[in-house]
Amino acid sequence: MATFSRLIRFLAKDGHVYYGDALLPTGITDIAKATQAHVIQGDIFGQHRVTEQIADDIRTVRCLGLNYEQHAKESNLPIPKFPVLFFKPVTAISGPSDDIPVAGIAQEGEGLDYECELVIVIGKEARNVPESRALEYVLGYAVGNDVSHRDWQIKRGGGQWGLGKGFDGWAPFGPGIVSSRIIRDPNALHIGTKLNGDVVQSSSTKDMIFGVAKTIAFLSQGTTLLPGDLIFTGTPQGVGMGRKPALWLKDGDQVEVSLEGVGSISNKVVFDKSTPKL
Repeated sequence: MATFSRLIRFLAKDGHVYYGDALLPTGITDIAKATQAHVIQGDIFGQHRVTEQIADDIRTVRCLGLNYEQHAKESNLPIPKFPVLFFKPVTAISGPSDDIPVAGIAQEGEGLDYECELVIVIGKEARNVPESRALEYVLGYAVGNDVSHRDWQIKRGGGQWGLGKGFDGWAPFGPGIVSSRIIRDPNALHIGTKLNGDVVQSSSTKDMIFGVAKTIAFLSQGTTLLPGDLIFTGTPQGVGMGRKPALWLKDGDQVEVSLEGVGSISNKVVFDKSTPKL
């Protein structure tokens, strides 16, 4: 059965939404530049097939903290002995070009921050998986932005990170899902962030403390990972919190996060004036 290499979900010119295997121009690896795709029929996590039908005019949650050594150092925190896990609600998930909505509760205080991250998409049920076989359970990879509010994460969250990271739309990812058959070594990819066109993060996933296989193996111990589960794997150094002076996101800022072999997503920060402030 033929399967996809670069999975995207898109709106075609016929007005219908499809899953497809993106077609890229020769020499291009950025999935966001796809303008055509082979339509996929069936269950992308089960039985499916890549058809010969080509659609065009495309318009197109577990998280780890402190998983890059240099980021832990810039945060003045010790290197963790085990993965630092937190969760985002499904309502935090948004698309590769969606606005990042900032409700009134997150407009006050300091700390609206960006975090570029490699995102693992689980492809089949995984429980008690050994590290040696962990990559067999990966459907593919995407890039995401773990948007965070440091005051709510650190000062006001009672020791829990979820409140400062779980607002609606605060986990944009995409621009598609690149198959693990294409990305053989997820631990050697350039990853970075541009803020209003300026580079603010530039690193490599080789700086991850817990690589992809180790992360999946650890998180699956006694806990079932399901097809479609997302794992945001932490961010490298260069976040706004780690800068002197600190660099916080503002209303209207444009944030682009990118991952080698996958492409980039770009999202605008939009303060919601209709929601009350505390």
